[in-house]
Amino acid sequence: VQLQASGGGLVQAGGSLRLSCAASGRTFSRHAVAWFRQAPGKERVFVSFISGNGGRTRYTDSVKGRFTISRDNAKNTVYLHMNSLEPEDTAVYYCAAELDTIDTRSRYYTSNIYEYWGQGTLVTVSS
Repeated sequence: VQLQASGGGLVQAGGSLRLSCAASGRTFSRHAVAWFRQAPGKERVFVSFISGNGGRTRYTDSVKGRFTISRDNAKNTVYLHMNSLEPEDTAVYYCAAELDTIDTRSRYYTSNIYEYWGQGTLVTVSS
């Protein structure tokens, strides 16, 4: 599975962006996908997760109610809809994929369980 993240850019606080994670391969629906982000000088942290069939989603507390993750397996794409953006959301956003298993669903917030990673897309939120 190869992943390509896109959709980042510069937006004012309160604005919205939609990130996309496009995947290659025929087994995409068997893979759970997560978004992580890394702010300048900080560690990469979990943002959101979606199971292979889209039936299970998870969010870190700071984005609940503002971000929505979704997927279209017919298009091999996962989306991260980001609303009410804050300067603290500024970071490089990475999508990651791993086979959707019980272990994946239990440790979805842990970056080292994901085998496949996209290249990252920069989101900058100005105040």
